[in-house]
Amino acid sequence: MRVLHFYKTSFPDTMGGVEQVINQIARGASKLGVKVDVLSLTPKHEPRTIEIDCYLAHRARLDIQFASTGFSMSAFFRFAQLAKKADVIHYHFPWPFMDVVHFACRVKKPTVVTYHSDIIRQKHLLKLYRPIKSKFLGDVSRIVATSPNYLATSDVLASYKHKVSVIPIGLDKTTYPEPSAEKLAYWRDRFGPKFFLFVGVIRYYKGLHILIDAAQGIDYPIVILGAGPIEEELKAQAAQMRLSNVHFLGYLPNEDKVSLLMLCYAVLFPSHLRSEAFGVSLLEGAMYGKPMISSEIGTGTTFINLADETGMVVTPSDPIAMRQAMRYLWEHPEQAAEMGRRAEERYWRHFTADKMVRSYIDLYSDLVKQHHC
Repeated sequence: MRVLHFYKTSFPDTMGGVEQVINQIARGASKLGVKVDVLSLTPKHEPRTIEIDCYLAHRARLDIQFASTGFSMSAFFRFAQLAKKADVIHYHFPWPFMDVVHFACRVKKPTVVTYHSDIIRQKHLLKLYRPIKSKFLGDVSRIVATSPNYLATSDVLASYKHKVSVIPIGLDKTTYPEPSAEKLAYWRDRFGPKFFLFVGVIRYYKGLHILIDAAQGIDYPIVILGAGPIEEELKAQAAQMRLSNVHFLGYLPNEDKVSLLMLCYAVLFPSHLRSEAFGVSLLEGAMYGKPMISSEIGTGTTFINLADETGMVVTPSDPIAMRQAMRYLWEHPEQAAEMGRRAEERYWRHFTADKMVRSYIDLYSDLVKQHHC
């Protein structure tokens, strides 16, 4: 069986949550004998195909980007070429250009869409896009929601319930590096034995402005690992409030990230909008046995972090509630440690990459059988 993944970005060009999911599915399926191609766009002048973890990553040249949507003329030909060889096409939503390519290339193969998120921010453009979006989701063979929470709260998915499956995102812990003793000692010396950690791309929906407000009046070290479009704006906010306990580290290699995950006291995930559909970085916290604090936004974040079981769940956009949750964990180390233990247990039960990959392969196989009947 051969599967083609199609999304606007992928490894090795970018390292966001969707890209991590595609990489985990592609490398896991390849190990189980599925041939996998991944097609994405790249701003590089001479795109080339490279092998990553036993699958092929193909790139078409990005021509223009508008409202977070990349466009590429060469992608039409490259997609048609790769789709012809594939048994299953696996799309990753949302990306409006993908819908156009699907219809322009007249895809007649079994198709899967992993529905990563509703479109939240571009509400005016959504009115223009809605007809083709509806046609696209109506045309594909199967839609995958990444959590039962998101399926239950998405108005879009409600229209297609008859063909929606739930396959939670999973991570393979063996793909994460083992930090050196020197690296662990460096970060332990810098932040001490007890600090809170946020990991992620610094975007508008991550709620970090709420976290910075919550940092007032407490002296707990808060470490922010990641870079992104509003990083400087948030640094200015923290500086204006004279917060000495908030530390921005920017983007760091994986060994540093794992070191900080292993050392931190708890993981903070203040995302306050539904654009945060799952929370891969939150799941990394669970994987490393950390108690978590997240907001109830009706998405997969509360499927990963169960209130009062694996951590604390607070009202979104409420810095006082966030501060109170931090204070509770800080002052109750035994309860915090027990929450972390349950979080890791839940990871191994529900969120391994092996479990996710095998669920997708079963889905691919069913669709191929139905297609040939």
